Amino acid sequence: MTTIVESTTIILPDSFVTDRCISSQAAIGVEKLAQRVLQEIPVALTNGRVHDAITSLLPASAASDDLGIDAGSFGTNCPELLAGDLKAAGATTRYARFQIPVPDHYQDGETIQLRLRCAMETTVADTTCTVDCEARKSDGAGSVSAELVTTAAATMNSLTPADVDFTIDASGVDPGDLLDVRIAVACNDAATGTAVTPVIYSVSLLCDTRG
Repeated sequence: MTTIVESTTIILPDSFVTDRCISSQAAIGVEKLAQRVLQEIPVALTNGRVHDAITSLLPASAASDDLGIDAGSFGTNCPELLAGDLKAAGATTRYARFQIPVPDHYQDGETIQLRLRCAMETTVADTTCTVDCEARKSDGAGSVSAELVTTAAATMNSLTPADVDFTIDASGVDPGDLLDVRIAVACNDAATGTAVTPVIYSVSLLCDTRG
């Protein structure tokens, strides 16, 4: 008697295998887990540093070329990054610096962005106000990569808070990297009589992850 064995591939529909079907000890590769598209990872504003003196925390009030941090009141306000009242101040640029880790579950080569939520308080600038990001990664030996942000500076000259996204070159970033990030607010106001205060309400890292 001859036995004939045929090999057949069975294609299961998406979601056919549910969580309860999988043992808690199953050895499933991370690459087979569902992708979380643009998972948002908040960055604590209290981690902000003076851009050219990283051992110093941001001042309570913006000064010179540094953004300030308004701590707010617990139970009432969240901390905010402020450029100060720049009415009639002409062209002024102020910075803050952050070190932001790329999570180890970031899917290498997929989308990665920095998101800032920004607005002007009281009055818009009569000329322009923009926000910009630079990011470089540590090479683990005291140096950093070339600039990784591929998005140009964007306007924040509106009284309505809005998200501004900056895309990072994914080819230059790996899971577990440390990004050295500098945020710049550039405001130009010539003659406005009321307060012109650029504000960053939040900073987040967005990336595609698995696991």
